[in-house]
Amino acid sequence: MKSKYLVTVIFLANIFTACSVPVDNTNNATTSTPVSVAKTSSSTASEPEMKDLTGMTPQQHIEMIASKKGNFGTADVMRRFFFGDLEPIGIQPGGAGMVVNLFNKKNDVTFSYCTTFDVVVAVKKGKVTQFPAAEVK
Repeated sequence: MKSKYLVTVIFLANIFTACSVPVDNTNNATTSTPVSVAKTSSSTASEPEMKDLTGMTPQQHIEMIASKKGNFGTADVMRRFFFGDLEPIGIQPGGAGMVVNLFNKKNDVTFSYCTTFDVVVAVKKGKVTQFPAAEVK
């Protein structure tokens, strides 16, 4: 019985030792590699817009939503592209009842969103609290 216990202890010690030894030196804390730092200053006209995981700039996202406004799925695309950046600034009659005007502060653009059919019905640059009635019908 004692020999089984001894074999088990030795076996577990070997597994523990094998798991705790680094396989290579790539994760070594003594090596220093340069780390790139993202700029936090406001962008100027000479700097290109940053692309996201889709490979598109925010301006391209806005243009795509504006070109497809009124089609099903545009609100889903808007929420996906500007997740957490949309602020409701107004409600007005339009669409199939009421529309909500959502402002994106980062890109200075307002979307008019029909909640009944889940579509974007209007897009305009700047902070727009009320769209013309003809635009949100």
